[in-house]
Amino acid sequence: MIFLGQTQPTTNTWPLPRPNSLKATGLASSANALYEKALYETGRSLMVAYTRLMLDVDIQWRAALPEGPKILAPNHPTTTDPLYLLALLSEPAGFLITAATFDIPGVGAYLRATGHVPAIRGSGGATVDAIANQVEAGRNVVIFPEGALSPLAGGFHRPHSGVARVALSTGAPVIPVGIGLQRDRIRVTEARVDGDTATGLFYPSGPYAMTVGRPLYFKGDARDRERTRAVAGHIMNQIRNLAHESQDRIDRSQAAETVTR
Repeated sequence: MIFLGQTQPTTNTWPLPRPNSLKATGLASSANALYEKALYETGRSLMVAYTRLMLDVDIQWRAALPEGPKILAPNHPTTTDPLYLLALLSEPAGFLITAATFDIPGVGAYLRATGHVPAIRGSGGATVDAIANQVEAGRNVVIFPEGALSPLAGGFHRPHSGVARVALSTGAPVIPVGIGLQRDRIRVTEARVDGDTATGLFYPSGPYAMTVGRPLYFKGDARDRERTRAVAGHIMNQIRNLAHESQDRIDRSQAAETVTR
């Protein structure tokens, strides 16, 4: 298996106590930053261990990642994609994640404590501003342009404009990522969240392929709807092509295994 970054499991206990007792503003800010980093790395170490054990990861690169903050833009075939990307990324990143995920006991608290951002519909641009602020502060971010899980049968949703608006407002490069997997291993679950039925698509084990594209740079006004639609469409086309490449590798591997049996 190939990983974008690997760390050894930490010796911190879980969960870590938040340093609420510090009163001095500077000390509290520093302690909270250390707390967030320790919590992030602890969660990441657990996921690294899981992906090493349960996934057969295949990553191909079209170019090296540029220095500085980046916007990673993958397709979203399963609910577990953010967790696996968390494990595979060598640098910390803030994820834009469906708001309902933050309502899951334990999971939501972890996501908030480690700086991830809920995608809230009808927020009047506050969600985009929150993720753009992370980029401006020098942090990598991950945005799923489809804004929801990809169709279970395959294919993609039309992209939302958020990824384009963040790219145009910050000037940060967009790194398209295409994910492929073995679809018959996806497990469908349903849960009640705030009175609504939420469907989860979990991928507990199996081959997991990613193709990481070349950096994309965009210029223009983030308030120009025509421009943001064009940028979002271009990004999604790149993701779609890369996802097809990843899926082709999975399919060829499965076909070869069938022949040799």
